Amino acid sequence: MNEVTLRDKIEDVLRTVHDPEIPVNIFELGLVYGIEIGNNNSVQIIMTLTAPACPVAGDIIFEVESKVRAVEGVGDVHVHLTFDPPWNKEMMSEEAKLELGWL
Repeated sequence: MNEVTLRDKIEDVLRTVHDPEIPVNIFELGLVYGIEIGNNNSVQIIMTLTAPACPVAGDIIFEVESKVRAVEGVGDVHVHLTFDPPWNKEMMSEEAKLELGWL
């Protein structure tokens, strides 16, 4: 039997969060820069947005935090927003580029 890791569960739930301006999930868009799992399964997510002035930034961060917190086995959750490096279309997965017709 293939064991699903906590990281897999977190990645799966991040694939359910979508940027309202681009109909692709934030994971495939390349907005998630890092997932760190520490002591007591506390999770730190380092992510960015497609634009620094994103009007729904708070909503996206809240959705990420609440969905990851709901994953079984996750302890505390911290979402860190960064714009270094700034996001660009090259960070998207091939799947996302295909979905948007950018390939």
